[in-house]
Amino acid sequence: MNYKLHKTVITSDFLKLISKEIKRQGVYVLRLTRKNLRQIASVHRDILKQGLPKHIVRKKLPRGLGYGLFLHPKAKPLLKGEIIGSYAGEAILVPQNLTDDALYAFEPFCDVVLAKEQQALFDKKRAFHPRRLYAFQIDALKKGNFTRFINHSSKPNLVADFYRIPKNSYGLTPSPLEIVFKVEKTIHPGEQLLFDYDGDGADTYWSALDIAPIPITPTTFRLSNSLRLIGHL
Repeated sequence: MNYKLHKTVITSDFLKLISKEIKRQGVYVLRLTRKNLRQIASVHRDILKQGLPKHIVRKKLPRGLGYGLFLHPKAKPLLKGEIIGSYAGEAILVPQNLTDDALYAFEPFCDVVLAKEQQALFDKKRAFHPRRLYAFQIDALKKGNFTRFINHSSKPNLVADFYRIPKNSYGLTPSPLEIVFKVEKTIHPGEQLLFDYDGDGADTYWSALDIAPIPITPTTFRLSNSLRLIGHL
């Protein structure tokens, strides 16, 4: 497993396809400020050096919830609009009839139609079908970074939007689409970082784990000054 990717693994051919589909489908991609670009560059350096930003702590959670991310108890509060980091993984195309509730896959857009030569390039396992539709996903199951450990909540303190990385002087590789987590509500020291993967508060996320919805909030679990996990469901 490689969880020190600072950006998504993507080929030049795939990059061209994504750029074309963004324009064709009118995918809404936001622009980052210079401050945001500096913040992302700083997070990228931390990922490459130590895997986690210095102010973030990864902690094992109870009840089979895996790991969660917390703001270090001695860190300053994170304010609305601050960058947490970019979601990274492997860029893949998946036939839409085969898509499932993959826990570590973001799907920026779907309805991608591939020509015969493109299917041969991006979907070598299947015979060509002219009407097969594909979904573009960024899958962090085996390759990703610390953002894959952001847990789900119907009461999140983070949002994730699509951004374009332009040419810059901060060492960031330009990209037509980057998934970036930003603070939506002030995160206080010791609180957990949470995101609504359903997007509508329906808690269907938990169905992929075959368990009943778990009402996690930013303060359900907290870190003490000694980094001990406190709290319970």
